[in-house]
Amino acid sequence: MSLQALRGRELKPPLRPVRPRPASLREALQVTPLAAQRAIPRFPVNPETRAFYRRFYPGTSTVEWNDWRWQIRSRIRALDDLARIFMLSDDERAAVERHKGALPVGITPYYASLMGLDDPREPLRRTHIMTGGEYVRSPGEADDPLGEDHDTVVPGLVHRYPDRVLFLTTGTCSTYCRYCTRARVVGNPGGEYQFSTRQWEKALSYLEAHTEVRDVLLSGGDPLTIGDDKLDWLLGRLRAIKHIEFLRIGTKIPVVLPQRITKDFVKILRKHHPLWMSIHVTHPAELTDEVTESTARLADAGIPLGSQTVLLKDINDSPAVMVPLMQGLLKRRVRPYYLYQCDPIRGSAHFRTNVEKGLEIIASLRGHTTGYATPMFCVDAPGGGGKIQLAPDPVVGREGDDLLLRNFEGRVYRYPDPGGTLGRK
Repeated sequence: MSLQALRGRELKPPLRPVRPRPASLREALQVTPLAAQRAIPRFPVNPETRAFYRRFYPGTSTVEWNDWRWQIRSRIRALDDLARIFMLSDDERAAVERHKGALPVGITPYYASLMGLDDPREPLRRTHIMTGGEYVRSPGEADDPLGEDHDTVVPGLVHRYPDRVLFLTTGTCSTYCRYCTRARVVGNPGGEYQFSTRQWEKALSYLEAHTEVRDVLLSGGDPLTIGDDKLDWLLGRLRAIKHIEFLRIGTKIPVVLPQRITKDFVKILRKHHPLWMSIHVTHPAELTDEVTESTARLADAGIPLGSQTVLLKDINDSPAVMVPLMQGLLKRRVRPYYLYQCDPIRGSAHFRTNVEKGLEIIASLRGHTTGYATPMFCVDAPGGGGKIQLAPDPVVGREGDDLLLRNFEGRVYRYPDPGGTLGRK
C-alpha cells in the first residue's frame, strides 16, 4: 500500500525547495553568492524595533529576537531592568518598589520597543508600568468586580451564561496590563489560583457532563503562552466533546508578542476549526509590521479575528485615537468587536473614563466610518450581571404613525411605523 493511501491524503510538498544533487564535482564546488547565503529573517522587524534591540540588547541576533521563547525569557520584570531601558519618574519607581503579589511588571522586549522611553505619559507605557494610582482604592472597586468567583463551577471554569463558559487555562501573560480584570489571578505562582492539567481535567469532566454548553472561551492569563503540544492537546480534548460547537481564544499575544504566531503554531490551530480569536488591542501604535504579519497568518489560516479594546482615560479615549485604531484593525482583517468600559478593579480609577465617553466614541464612529469598524460598547456589570451593551439613542420621539430618528449628522428623519409604540414617551 502506498504512503498516500496509508495516510489517507496526498503527500504535502516540502516546506522549502529541495536542492537537487549536483551532477558533477564542478557543480558541487560552486560557491553560492554572499547575498544568497544571508539568512532571511522569518519575521519582519520594524526599523524602530531594530534600533531598540541593537541599543539595549547588543549582540542579539534577528533570529533570537524573533524567537518568542527568547522574548518570554527576556521579559522586563524587575526595577533594575526597567531603569536600564526607561527613564523612570519618581512615581513609577516608587510604585514598582512598593509592589507585592500578583500582577507584577512584565513586558516583552518587543512591546517595550514600542513605548516612550523618556515620557511617562506615553500611552503604551502607561498601560504597563505601574504608578502610584494603583494603590488608591476608590468606591465601588473590588478584586473580583465581575463576580467570576461566584460563577466558578470547578477551579478555573466560569459558567455564567446558559450556553457558554469561560475556561481560565493559565495564570501567565507575556505582558501584564495594569488595568487587568484578573489582577488577582495572574503572575502570582503559588498564590490562591493554581492552573495545571489536573485542573483542566476537572473542567473537561464538567464540560462533558453539561451538554448545554456549546461555546468555550479560553482565557487566563493568556492561553497562547502555553506551549504548542500542550495547547494542541487541550484544544483536541475540547473538540472531541460533541456538543461543543466551537472554541474561542482570548489573547493579547498577536499584539505584544507577534513572534509567537509561527507557521508551525498556525498549523496546529487550523486543526481545531471552528476556532475564533479575540485579540486585545489598545492603541494604533501597536499596529506594526510585526502585527500585520501575525494577524495575516491567523486570518490566512481561516481563523475569524475580532478585537477587544478597553476604553482608557488619556490613552485611547478620543476619536483621534479610536478611529485610526478601528480602521487599522480592519485593514489587518480584524473585526472590531467590543469596546469595554474599564472594569472597576482595585486601583483602576486613574484608567477609567465616565460611561458617556464611550457613547461619544461610538457616535464618532457611526456613519463616519464603515459599520464594520464600529464595535459594540459594553459595560461588564459588576457583581456578575454580564455584558450590557450601550449605544447612543437615535430615537427622538413620534408624530402620529411616524417614528422620528436622528442620523449621524444630527438630522431628524421620519420612518412610517403605524401601530408602533417606540418613542411615544
